[in-house]
Amino acid sequence: MTRPVRALIASRLFPPEVSAGAFRLGALARALARRDSVVTVLTTRPPKHAPDAADPRDVDIRRWPVLRDKGGNVRGYVQYMSFDVPLLFRLIGRRFDVLVAESPPTTGLIAVLVGALRRRPVVYYAADVWTDGVISMGAPRFVISIMRMLERTVLARSSGIISVSDEVTERLKALGADRARITTVGNGIDTDVFTPDTIPAASGRYFVYTGTMSEWQQPEVFVRAFAQIADEHPDVRLRFFGQGAVEADLRRIADELVPGRVEFGGVVSPAESARWIRGAVASLVSIVPGIGYDFAKPTKTYAAAAVGTPVLFAGPDTGADLVRMATLGRAAEFSPDAVAAGMRELLAEVEDGTRDLMRPRRAAWARENVSLNAVADRVAEAISQVVHGRTGKLKGASGATSSGRERPST
Repeated sequence: MTRPVRALIASRLFPPEVSAGAFRLGALARALARRDSVVTVLTTRPPKHAPDAADPRDVDIRRWPVLRDKGGNVRGYVQYMSFDVPLLFRLIGRRFDVLVAESPPTTGLIAVLVGALRRRPVVYYAADVWTDGVISMGAPRFVISIMRMLERTVLARSSGIISVSDEVTERLKALGADRARITTVGNGIDTDVFTPDTIPAASGRYFVYTGTMSEWQQPEVFVRAFAQIADEHPDVRLRFFGQGAVEADLRRIADELVPGRVEFGGVVSPAESARWIRGAVASLVSIVPGIGYDFAKPTKTYAAAAVGTPVLFAGPDTGADLVRMATLGRAAEFSPDAVAAGMRELLAEVEDGTRDLMRPRRAAWARENVSLNAVADRVAEAISQVVHGRTGKLKGASGATSSGRERPST
């Protein structure tokens, strides 16, 4: 009998931390376990604000303390290194048949180094392109050059690359990735948690923003737009859940423009987030155009669709076209005037019944197209192809078959 595949996942993000990356990796670990793989995850201790949640069954999770920023994120060069440097030593002594590494490329570099030393394949999960990200943040040229070099090295040395969209795949190819090694799997949302059957968290009319509040999203556009319609609809509220680098600025702007009308609820569990989205007039999603993330399709869009709530998307064409083509809500230019117009239209749809009429159709689209479990199964299949190659036997990166005498590491 062929022994189970020993799959090792290295990521700074993993449930119960609330982020799209954590959800992706949690679903992947469960998908690999369903395939009878022996799954170990090397990750971080969750932040204090993370919701309580049980670890997945049949998955061995090893957590390590790590530096976090004021918002509780592993975000920034020092924070990344506090995970990556210990990761090298955590990986060296472990037995595995395949190593899966989530971005950033510094983590990927550690993974491909250990993979080369151990003669085992590495699969790099590229949820986005970090070189584009540092360019968008206005980083110095030498930082951009270093990041480009790191990312190209990881892509060149990985036996397999997982991409979340056709747009990301094109950017990876532009960085020199071998197209034959890339598997485009899409992105997804947990449709068992985000469902139209969930009970709304509150009554009344409100717009909701959930998740990270960052520079490349700049959700202040929604606060400024809301300020334009607030007097027209005195009962309507704007609610934010999550945290991020620009949260303090959002609070300040809200206090200046619409005092008492914008509420910040902090980080909540996925189930609680689903309840707030379910009761909303619309879920707010944004990407700042022209700073390197124009190709992104935010998972916030999928979360809203899965519960049947319309999306109000502000940003570039890729995300906007998705909303329009799948009739998921409204797409607007990234400006307060355009967003305010979208808010007015969506409030009218609550009154005339269009929102509730469209709910089953939007939720069905999400189940059919962006189920996180289906995405994780596609990733697991791609990993299996890397491990077994064409021979159907366990293979190392060198092409030598495993002896099968080693026992899973504990």
